[in-house]
Amino acid sequence: MPIYEYEATHSGQGCQKCALTFEVIQRISEPPLPSCPECGQPVRRKISRPRVILPGSAKGNDEVERKVADYERKGMYSHAAELADKESEKPEKPHLKERAMENYRKAGYNF
Repeated sequence: MPIYEYEATHSGQGCQKCALTFEVIQRISEPPLPSCPECGQPVRRKISRPRVILPGSAKGNDEVERKVADYERKGMYSHAAELADKESEKPEKPHLKERAMENYRKAGYNF
C-alpha cells in the first residue's frame, strides 16, 4: 500500500501532527483524508515525488539520504536543504539538488 503525505490546508493552523506534514498508509482506492485524525482541522494530500533507491547505490548515498529524510521528518528543512545542497555537488549525487531546493522552499527561503 502506498504512503501518502498530508498537511494542514491553512498553514500555521492545526496540531503538531498536521501543522507540518504527516504520513498515512492508505489503499489507492481510498479517498483522501478530509481532516487531521488528531485535531479535526482540514488537510490536503500532498503530491510528492517517489523515493527510489537504485540497486548498487553507494552506501554513502544511503546514509546521506537517511540523514536528509530524518531532518525532513523533524521539520528541520533548512538543515535538510543545506546537507542535500552540499552533497548534490558530488558527481554521483546530482539528484539531491531538486530535493535541496524543495527543502529550502519549505524552510521559507524565496528563490
